[in-house]
Amino acid sequence: MAQKALIVIDVQNDFCPGGALAVENGDEIVPLVNHLIASHDHVVLTQDWHPAGHSSFASRHEGKAPFETIEVSYGPQTLWPDHCVQGSTGSEFHPELEWTRAEMVIRKGFRPEIDSYSAFFENDHATPTGLSGYLKERGIAEVVLAGLATDFCVGFSALDAVTCGFKTSVVMQACRAIDLDGSLAAMTDKMRAAGVHLL
Repeated sequence: MAQKALIVIDVQNDFCPGGALAVENGDEIVPLVNHLIASHDHVVLTQDWHPAGHSSFASRHEGKAPFETIEVSYGPQTLWPDHCVQGSTGSEFHPELEWTRAEMVIRKGFRPEIDSYSAFFENDHATPTGLSGYLKERGIAEVVLAGLATDFCVGFSALDAVTCGFKTSVVMQACRAIDLDGSLAAMTDKMRAAGVHLL
């Protein structure tokens, strides 16, 4: 029998209030995410995990500010404040997240010259994280997503999950968005059009 997995996206200190790239009210989702974790037999977590000086950091590009966009080899790249640097407090999971039930933690964004929003692929949409193969080998055919942020890492993960052949849903109440220049509405439309079930 095909099984279902919960994928919890990037519920880390730097994406919560007080963090380097705080998503407004990002910490509000933690109790609901914990409820979802408790109610799923299979749980996977993602963890943004950048080396210092990552190419997506605005500080790496002279004269550029966070949230500006540049062109890179794989297309447009939003520049971010330095965040989720490997081993930093900001890269740790939110202290109230009940993450120990996770069967797997996928770290992403560790390649210095390429960003990674999705749990399934780097931003070149070609370099896999290995998550799809892991889930398929475990007999999992359906994924449920929650976490931060709806319009970036959650959304791109959901789109890629569909591309990889998984029945995909997003628990919208258990997500929060950055909403950069209308990015939440745009991503919501993309997810609906791709067949993602928005719960």
